[in-house]
Amino acid sequence: MSKTKEPAQDPSEEAGGPELDPQIHEFVARSLQAHYESIVRAPVPDRFLMLLAQLEDQEKKAAEDKSDEQR
Repeated sequence: MSKTKEPAQDPSEEAGGPELDPQIHEFVARSLQAHYESIVRAPVPDRFLMLLAQLEDQEKKAAEDKSDEQR
């Protein structure tokens, strides 16, 4: 019978590092959340939108070509 190690509850335990002070942990968590939210809310650059439109056009054309070949 092999024993399996239970996963660590705290990621710092798994990494073997020291536990963070709860206030520091909360500050880092809030900072990361705020940064993430600012990125999510940022508009998609026009260049990306153009590239996505080109990709969609290519995919549609490829699907149409494939459909024509099957007929």
